[in-house]
Amino acid sequence: MGLLDFGKKKFKEPDKTAVFTTKFVVVDKKDITIVNHDFDDGAWQFFSNDHFDDFEQVAMIVGLGELLKMDKSLLELADMPRGYYAHREAKDTPWTVEIRK
Repeated sequence: MGLLDFGKKKFKEPDKTAVFTTKFVVVDKKDITIVNHDFDDGAWQFFSNDHFDDFEQVAMIVGLGELLKMDKSLLELADMPRGYYAHREAKDTPWTVEIRK
C-alpha cells in the first residue's frame, strides 16, 4: 500500500507507519488537538485534550492512515519538521505549530 492521497500535502511516511495515540482518539472518537513529531526518532504522536496520568493505560499504536481517514485536516501537518508540535482547540479550528523547547 502506498501513501493515502487526500489532497496536495502527503506524509512522507507510508499509511501503515505505526504512530502513537490514545483510546480517547481511537475508541471515543475525540478530536485530535495535539500532534508531536519527535526530534530524536521522528515518531508521530496524536492526542486529544484528555488528561491522563499514565500513558500506558490509555496508549494505542495505530497506522497513520487510520488517523488520516478519521481526520483529513491532519494533512496540514504532513511537512511539520521533527522537533515541532502542533495544537488547536478543536477539529474545526486552525493549527498552531511551534518548536518544542
